[in-house]
Amino acid sequence: MKNMDINQRCHDRITALIQKGVEILNPASVDLGNEVDIDRIAAQGVRIYPGCRIYGEETVIASGCRIGCEGPVTIDNCQLGPQVELKGGYFAKSVFLEKANMGSGAQVREGCILEEEANGAHCVGIKQTILFPFVTLGSLINFCDCLMSGGTSRKNHSEVGSSYIHFNFTPEGDKTTASLIGDVPRGVMLNQPAIFLGGQGGIVGPIRMGFGNVVAADSVLRTDYPDDNQLIVGKTPAEKKVPYIPRAYPGFRRVLENNILYLANLMALEEWYRQVRRPFFEAQEFGPLLLAGALDKLALAKKERIKRLQALAEKVKTLGPAGADQTPDAALKNLFAKNFPALEAVFACPLEDEPANRLRREFFAGTEESPGWPGGVYTEAIQGLPEAVSGKGTQWLQRLVDSFCEKTGNCLPAACLFRK
Repeated sequence: MKNMDINQRCHDRITALIQKGVEILNPASVDLGNEVDIDRIAAQGVRIYPGCRIYGEETVIASGCRIGCEGPVTIDNCQLGPQVELKGGYFAKSVFLEKANMGSGAQVREGCILEEEANGAHCVGIKQTILFPFVTLGSLINFCDCLMSGGTSRKNHSEVGSSYIHFNFTPEGDKTTASLIGDVPRGVMLNQPAIFLGGQGGIVGPIRMGFGNVVAADSVLRTDYPDDNQLIVGKTPAEKKVPYIPRAYPGFRRVLENNILYLANLMALEEWYRQVRRPFFEAQEFGPLLLAGALDKLALAKKERIKRLQALAEKVKTLGPAGADQTPDAALKNLFAKNFPALEAVFACPLEDEPANRLRREFFAGTEESPGWPGGVYTEAIQGLPEAVSGKGTQWLQRLVDSFCEKTGNCLPAACLFRK
């Protein structure tokens, strides 16, 4: 009797969706969780194909969405903006903004944001991944723990070639491996050269990469490439056999700096959403819910990175006092383990920085005469900004990034982080 009641409630709710205009091609094959708020599912142009499952009290589906056209889809607490297409796979605790789409066999786990027209082909796996507008992932890709920007349109977009892997798990069981491909201060302006990562390749995180870089196919990258407009051809390491030193953490300084820089970029992106993107969301159907979802995912991203850094601090603490650890960066490891709470506190709240506030005010002053600002089409409004105005916005966000890096560096006296 209980199962019959559940089935009847599901049937009644699906019937209600159909009556308000949602196109459900085979209603008997669709499972709609009782916790789903059907008022957060738009009527206009939404099509749900057979075999789909929709769960979660925070789920939002805006007008024009297509769900399951290539295979069954499971949605669990995701927010879908207008005209999003999820063609087949599993999607949980992530946000998809206008015209984002994913092919069949996708696995999109918690903490992902796909901004406008970002997309992936079939069999793409991502988690804690942020893709700026137009970024494209090819087929058969594992691309967790990344932020990627660059490109100006669907014809000129940053792209990850098929069969690419972001290696985000170390032999020590760490995930302090998030990679920054492009950046936030320049990337949000949607005016930077596209980045191309050739297929059958990979990145051993964490790395940083500048805009306009082209990486040859079959290259596995193990270091940073911060300069712009470079052709990068990776090389296969020579075969060797050496003693393995557990928790040696070679290149510890670079790993620590890249993690802090990634966190600082997340903080800058959060400010961008709160200060700049908010009115554009408010002009959309379900816009406040989409904004809340995106901010939640940014909070999840920050929490994940702090969690991974804390785990690293605990591990290096067990290496012993200064002098006992004979590995590279031994002093920095001890300092990091000791002062981690202070470092964590830096990212606990927004930064109050008067130079950054001044640059923000100057940026907004320049947007007042810009067409479509605010409340128009987001990508068009940003790309319509005069170069001087977008440049001021980049300076504002870069000042935030630099200030967060400086403050974390002050938590580790004598470490000289981020100093050349």
